[in-house]
Formats: sequence, C-alpha cells, structure tokens
Amino acid sequence: MTILRSSQALRLWYEVTLSLVRAEEPDLTARQMTVLLIVYLEAPPHTVRGLAAKLGVTKAVITRALDTLGRHGLLTRKRDPKDMRNVLVQRTVDGALFLERFADLVVAKTEDVTR
Repeated sequence: MTILRSSQALRLWYEVTLSLVRAEEPDLTARQMTVLLIVYLEAPPHTVRGLAAKLGVTKAVITRALDTLGRHGLLTRKRDPKDMRNVLVQRTVDGALFLERFADLVVAKTEDVTR
C-alpha cells in the first residue's frame, strides 16, 4: 500500500481535478460528486431526506445537486411506492460507468505522483 505525503496528495487531487475539467466528463462540484459517491458506495435505499442529513445540508441543496446529476444521467429519482412522501435516489448505468472511469483516472494519477 502506498502512503502519500501531503505534497503528493495535493498533486494527486490537482492532477485528477485538472483531468476531469479537461475531459468530456460532467464538471461536478464537490457536493455533487459526494452525493454520487454516497449513492454508489453505500447500501440503498437513498432518499433526499437521508442524503441531506448525511451531508448536513437542506433538502433543497440536495435537490439542486440531484437536478444536475439527473441531467447528466448519473442518478435518477422516483417516489417511494411505500411512502409517497419520500423520494428515492437510484443508480444508473451511465453513473456507474462515469465512476469507473473516475476510479481508473485516480489510479493512473496515483501511479504518476508516486513515481
């Protein structure tokens, strides 16, 4: 396991974010990326209310993030058939592929900064 020094960690963050900005990938904010990662890395179900509580923000903030993620096809929303007051946030194939490319980029850039 490679342990990064502080300067390497910053260089890694720089290289990954620079590559994302230059790529034809969606340009996501830190909040949008965090929401996306929660939905893909933590066990469902995911609700707007639950995501808001986890991030310590309002439901309106999560809704705006989900609007953007939905426009990019990275997540979808639907009403919970068991409780129509809840909105369920779900994964998409495009979102899974985006995160797979993102993970590959992080691995490649980690190799670059640790040489």
